This record gives sequence, structure tokens and C-alpha cells, in this order.
Amino acid sequence: MRILVIGNGAREDALSWRLAASPSCDAIFATPGNAGTAARGVNWEIAATDGKAIAQRARSEKIDLVVIGPETAIAAGVADHLRESGIATFGPDRACGRLESSKIFAKRFMERHGVPTARAVVVHSLDAALSALEEWRGACVIKADGLAAGKGVVVAPEVAAARSTVTDWYENNRVPGGGSDLLLEERLEGREVSVFAICDGRAMLPFASACDYKRAGDGDTGPNTGGMGAYSPPHGFPEDLIDQVREQILAPVLRGLLAEDERYIGVLYCGLMWTRSGPAVIEFNARFGDPETQVLMPRVSGDFAGYLKSVADGAMDASLTSFAEHACVGVVLATQEYPTRSTPLKGLPVDVSLGPGAQAFWGGSTLGNGVVDAGGGRVITVTALGETLPDARIRAYESVHSLASRFDRAGSSLSYRTDIARLG
Repeated sequence: MRILVIGNGAREDALSWRLAASPSCDAIFATPGNAGTAARGVNWEIAATDGKAIAQRARSEKIDLVVIGPETAIAAGVADHLRESGIATFGPDRACGRLESSKIFAKRFMERHGVPTARAVVVHSLDAALSALEEWRGACVIKADGLAAGKGVVVAPEVAAARSTVTDWYENNRVPGGGSDLLLEERLEGREVSVFAICDGRAMLPFASACDYKRAGDGDTGPNTGGMGAYSPPHGFPEDLIDQVREQILAPVLRGLLAEDERYIGVLYCGLMWTRSGPAVIEFNARFGDPETQVLMPRVSGDFAGYLKSVADGAMDASLTSFAEHACVGVVLATQEYPTRSTPLKGLPVDVSLGPGAQAFWGGSTLGNGVVDAGGGRVITVTALGETLPDARIRAYESVHSLASRFDRAGSSLSYRTDIARLG
């Protein structure tokens, strides 16, 4: 197969890397791609959200399978354009993508179909938000309705802080993602875990699970980011985690999609809080997560490309791929000012090869004249496999230190959390 990956982040680099290693993959392309995808295939200079142009180029290049990475492409209806052109596509259409692109839509969907989730109030103005908060007790999770690149959620520990946040957002036109719609949610107590499920429009099966770290600093301090690290499989959860998620989350979601005549094709990311009474949904994403994908792909074996093609064709064949028992830990290296600012970096070393079982995946970047230029923010994700989670963690940080020193010699100092996958 000739396979196209849409997107330009470390998630897409990891997907491209695993797809290229599949026995059914003959050639790999990416749009717009990054330094990593350019090293193993061909990058196109087409924006990830330009569905019409992507579909035209995919037809002319005889692409057999398209894998959509970022949420912006899904929200822009890129899958709709591709399927209208008869191109097999792994990724939901715009309508199904509302499970991520609109938190209010997702909340209403869960309420309609009995999916466990936090109690919430929808507001559309500052007056409505302040009125709702008059009756509020305890912490409040404030969520902007639209896509906000991981920065549209604030956890206010008490009502005063919630009032301050909503006042700032509305009075200064700073609602993340634009618009004026917010969710005010009760704060769920427990531990977070991400479970990924694959759906071919008729069936939905658990795929993998992971834990990620969203705060910028050690000890979960600092502002929210797009993710500073992850590990898989999760540690410290019930042995029947997947069975509980299948029964309590995936089954009612699938029933709801079918009842509403929606054909979901792709991956559904379930961001869950594991509470005393079991799993509850914090959020849905309509695509693979970043940085979770970077720790899932090294654990995948078999014909991953063939598997995604079977899903895109509406006849999922889960026997084509499997997961290694090994653990994987990933650490994100970012520019010093992230997430406040994303300072571009130039002249980074092309060689980011690491030892056996370790891999580095580029974020937004370009390859040219023997060097890499990065857009800043989350520059690169370093991952490592190990027989146990502590083993994987040791190997990951050895690789982080090795790569960070190479960047230092190139004049670019990167920051990273030192507590990813630290147990206890």
C-alpha cells in the first residue's frame, strides 16, 4: 500500500514510523509532515486542514490509505473529502468528530446514552456563568467548548477562582478556541487513564491504554500543556480495567452512535477518571493522543497498516496486530518557554538515533541542508522500551540525557519533566 499520514507532530512521526515498518506498506507520505516523516518518506506541502487539495493529490499519487492525525483536520472535514473521493480513510468524519470538537455536544451525547461522566452546566455568557456559580459547591472544572490545543481547561479549586477565570475569559475575549460557550463541570476524584478504542463503523474494540502528564512541571505543577510525557501500559489500575471500560464506556458509546446513525471510523480516545465507582469520561478525542501515540507505537507488532486499512474498509481485522508485553516510557523535550511561548529553533542535529529499544519522534519541524529547524514548543519525544516500567523509565531518561546533550552542543537547551512514570 501507498499510505499518507496527515499532520506534522510527534504523533504523526510515530504513526509514520510504525506504518512504514508494516509488511503491507510500500511507500509512506505525510502532509505537511516533519523532519522525521521526511527521513522515511515524502512530505507534501499541503496544510492538514485542506481536505480538497489533499484528496486531489491523494488520487493523483494513487494513495491506498490515509491516516488522519490531528483534531484540526477532523474538525475541518478532511475525512469527508477523502471518502467522497473514494479513498480509504482512517479517521472520523466531521459529524462524528464533534465528540472532540464540541465538549457540549460530547456531554449531551453521554447524557443521552448513559455514559458515566461528570455533572455539568452549559453556559453561553458571563452572566449565565456567574449565576450558575452562585449555587456551586467545591471545585469547578471550566472547559471551553471548542478545540483549544489542550489549553481550554482550567481546574478551579474553589468558586472564587472559577469566577475569576470565567470573568477574565469573557471580559477580555479570551475564551480558548474562540466562541462563548463553556461547560462548568464538577471535579471528579481519582486517577486519570487514557483508553483507545478502534471503530470500523459497526464494531468498537479496545486497542491500548496509557497514562500521560499534562502539566508543564514536575509534581504536576505549572500550566496545562499538550502533554509532557506518557507511559504504557498503565500502572496501579484494576486488572479488569479494559473489561470495565468496554462494558461501561465503549458499549453505550457504540450503541449511541448506531442509534444516531453515525458511522464512526477511526480511533476514539477516552480520557477517563478512575473513580471509586469505576471509570467516568473526562473527555473524548477523535484521534490518537500526543504524546500517548509515541509510547503505543513501539509496543505494536504485526501489520499495523493492514489493520488500519481493514478498519477504513469497514471490516476490522484485529488479528493483524498485537501488543508486546514490554512497557514504554516517553518524555517530551520542549523549548524553555513552553507553553507560554514557542520559540523557533534552527540548526538542530539531524541524527537523533538512540540505543536499541529507544526512539525519538520529532514534533513540528522541517528538514533541509543537513539540519532540522523546529517550530518550538514540544520539539521532540524520546521513548524507550523495557521489560518492566522502571526498566523502561531508566532507559528513557538515559536517552533523554544523551539527546539533550547533543542539542546543548548545537546551542539549543531544552526542558523536560524528570518525573514521568515515577512510581510511588
